Amino acid sequence: MSARRLEAIDPRGRHSLEAGGSLVPNPSANASNRFLPPPLGRRASMLQEPVLVLNATYEPINVTAVRRAMVLLLKGVAQAEEVHSAEVHSAAHSHKVPSVIRLLAYRHIPQQSRALSRKNILLRDRNTCQFCGRIFSSSELTLDHVLPRSRGGRSSWENLVACCYHCNNTKGDRTPEEAGLKLARRPRPFTLHTSRQLMRLIGHRDERWRKYLFY
Repeated sequence: MSARRLEAIDPRGRHSLEAGGSLVPNPSANASNRFLPPPLGRRASMLQEPVLVLNATYEPINVTAVRRAMVLLLKGVAQAEEVHSAEVHSAAHSHKVPSVIRLLAYRHIPQQSRALSRKNILLRDRNTCQFCGRIFSSSELTLDHVLPRSRGGRSSWENLVACCYHCNNTKGDRTPEEAGLKLARRPRPFTLHTSRQLMRLIGHRDERWRKYLFY
């Protein structure tokens, strides 16, 4: 199936920073810090780095990208609790790139599955192609219907997986078995349990998260 049709699953689009916003390294920071991007090469990847979102009560409730976290900070609905050494510059201000943010108003989190969207499918599958097992940036991934839509496959949690463009083209309008491909894991709905598993997994990589992952 084509990438053009798949992109339509998430109608909300992507958030963006103010016009002219850019990432620049902090001159006083340690050059070995992996979060310091070169002037041009890694700006896009930095904006996709994971950020832990806390409720107003400091309870971890979500994982989002730096881009979305910066939008929440600029709107004044969240504040940064932990930051990296890199900075985001707008026309009038500079802000440290957040690692952990906290909502200023309490938000009730229902115990139900998340909305079905491209972003949540990629988050559930950890930006990993479910056929070749390689990790890609969001822009290098599409969504694949395990059972093709031409055969009655639905756009559901149980039938959509993250897929790189190469594997998507290889699979075509066939089932994985017919294409000689194997799913890494059976696709399931994205629940609160899934979110917490992801938080713990990423928390092992970023020590700034660990003191908030108390559950």
